[in-house]
Amino acid sequence: MTKAANDAPFRDPGLTRSYAETTPGRVPGFHDLHRMALILLSQSAPAEARMLILGAGGGLELLAFARARPRWSFLGLDPSEPMLTEAAALLGPLAAQVDLQQGVITDAPAGPYDGATCLLVLHFLDRAARLATLTALRQRLKPGAALIIAHHSHPEGEAEDWLTRSALFAQGDAADPAQAAASARVMAERLTLLTRAEEEALLCEAGFTAPALFYAGLSFRGWVARAPE
Repeated sequence: MTKAANDAPFRDPGLTRSYAETTPGRVPGFHDLHRMALILLSQSAPAEARMLILGAGGGLELLAFARARPRWSFLGLDPSEPMLTEAAALLGPLAAQVDLQQGVITDAPAGPYDGATCLLVLHFLDRAARLATLTALRQRLKPGAALIIAHHSHPEGEAEDWLTRSALFAQGDAADPAQAAASARVMAERLTLLTRAEEEALLCEAGFTAPALFYAGLSFRGWVARAPE
């Protein structure tokens, strides 16, 4: 996330208060995504790892990681102060493991960190801002450290069709197809959706190695890549 990120929606008090409650139901396999990320991070991390969590507002992944790895510490970075306030409240006593900082990736200390995540963020950035964000993340990681990303992407077929399916999933049992289609049109206009080949090429351009798809749920996709040894 660079200063080009549009975080305006996440400054709305109503949205920030409901984020932790509503987001797990909007993303297929949300909690399993965190479990998979934890496995991938742990494979190259020491017992007392220091992790960089970009887009940490809300605190959901921080809560999952801190519970599972009590000896890890975290920098949770987010441009939205209200979202960080919600994260601190959600973490409760686990906040002792976390340094919550308002800002974008260029505000983060140089590290180096033992791993990083950027979940449900990069689709808000255009290609140039995304490349700058990924490059800054790679510069802050130890050699061989893992980066985990997941966000809306462009699956095979019509992107808007897949976004409509994601919107239907988010609406749950009361899903309205017409409303879902309208939401999908808005998302298609506002989000930057890259194909799998484009996503992986961008990770390589930012200096990461061996990008691999590990998660797919409707229009959401997730990759792991590593800082070069």
